[in-house]
Amino acid sequence: MSHLPILPVALPLALGALLLTLERLGLRVQRALGLAGTLVLVVVAATLAMQADGGVMQVYLAGNWPAHLGIALLADRTAALMVLLTAVLGLIALVHAASGWDRRAPHFHALFQFQLAGLCGAFLTADLFNLFVFFEVLLIASYGLLLSGGRGPRMRAGFHYLAFNITASLLFLVALGLIYGQLGTLNIGALAQRIALAEPAQAPLLRAAGGILLVVFCAKAALLPLYFWLPQTYSRAPGAVAALFAILTKVGIYSALRVYTAMFGGEAGELAGLAWPWLLPAGALTLALGTLGALAAPNLRLLSANLVVASAGTLFVAIGLATPETTAAGLYYLVHSTLATAALFLLADLIRGQRRPGGDSLRRIGRIGPRGLLGGLYLVAAVSLAGLPPLSGFVAKFSLLAAIPAAQAAWLWPLILICGLLTIVALARAGSRLFWHQAKVVAPAVTPPVALGATRLLPAMLLLALAVALSAFAAPALRYTAAAAGQLAAPRGYIDALRGATPRPSAHAAPEVSP
Repeated sequence: MSHLPILPVALPLALGALLLTLERLGLRVQRALGLAGTLVLVVVAATLAMQADGGVMQVYLAGNWPAHLGIALLADRTAALMVLLTAVLGLIALVHAASGWDRRAPHFHALFQFQLAGLCGAFLTADLFNLFVFFEVLLIASYGLLLSGGRGPRMRAGFHYLAFNITASLLFLVALGLIYGQLGTLNIGALAQRIALAEPAQAPLLRAAGGILLVVFCAKAALLPLYFWLPQTYSRAPGAVAALFAILTKVGIYSALRVYTAMFGGEAGELAGLAWPWLLPAGALTLALGTLGALAAPNLRLLSANLVVASAGTLFVAIGLATPETTAAGLYYLVHSTLATAALFLLADLIRGQRRPGGDSLRRIGRIGPRGLLGGLYLVAAVSLAGLPPLSGFVAKFSLLAAIPAAQAAWLWPLILICGLLTIVALARAGSRLFWHQAKVVAPAVTPPVALGATRLLPAMLLLALAVALSAFAAPALRYTAAAAGQLAAPRGYIDALRGATPRPSAHAAPEVSP
């Protein structure tokens, strides 16, 4: 059994604990260790993704305990893709934070590593209870990252975020109690088999538990009507934290995709397809409202947050159609939207540092620093997010539109295209006001603009370069997501890999004695 699947969880956990003990050595040491450790995490995640691309599903039994007793991790194509995306985004966000913001947040680097550990664990775990545990790890770290150094509006938004997620976690525990009480296990592989063999008398409680889980995952993913917490929370977060938070909603989307394909898939009898009738209309409404929120946003950070909501709606439309083709397009769109919205959050942070007064407000116009450079970066981000050719947003939306079944195309095509048009209007309006319009009288600066050194510009440029690369290498990326969608559509391989995983014989086990 390879130890590779546990490393994306163990490395940031160990590094976070080490950083807590070394804080007295100063910020430079923390930055160096954090960046080096996250770079190693990227290498590990890339290796895991390359191995998963060969079709191998690696199961890791932590502590060599049986899967139904201990922590079981499973790395297939989808999980490895999400871990790699987390590691890359984490490294870039950390570089942005190390340009100066991390001075204002106590324990920032340790909390950042714990957040990465929770995210990677949530993507790799094959047990519902451990999914709850990793949810709590990443949420507790996110509370610290969001509230550190904050005051006023950010504190209010942070407490709303805290209360909302505590309520969702309580519902998660209720669902786990119902499932365990009925089936006696929380391992996803074992649950898939037991749900398929469940007695009719168990169906109502299992359906209720599945519905509660759906509410929890939709709350984490900011799906209508449970998305109202996200715009203010994300728009108030510091740039580096908001960029990392771009993948937080994807945890809920991934969890729904994993649970409702494996546990409530085609072999689940009367419980098969439990979530799909709800996800498609809810995703469509979320897409529409998120787009309208972006159109009405008074500043660039709130516009970016509403685009995260709209992207969650698009993803739920893709997986709610429940075909391998739409799921493949959705996975490609997931990577694209995460990179592009994270880049927009970083750009909003840079622009805010150049505008005095009014920050990144679209209504209070002030002078801006190197207009050409920031404007060019914003243009690339806007073209990608708007779904215009030739960047990855166009490839993602074109792939999704082409994969929509004919029965739903009559209303989904107009919805997606109209929301795309409104997104273009919102981004064009924001860009014109930020970079072209100048007030007749400009108020004097209260503080000088923040210098735009290489370390501040590099993270946003890297994210946008990855978005461009995603379009340049769209063919291999789509082949990977198509293969990942194929694994999700046929969960028997995932289930068999989990059920076939057994602890290794101990090297110190007593030898058998012949009679």
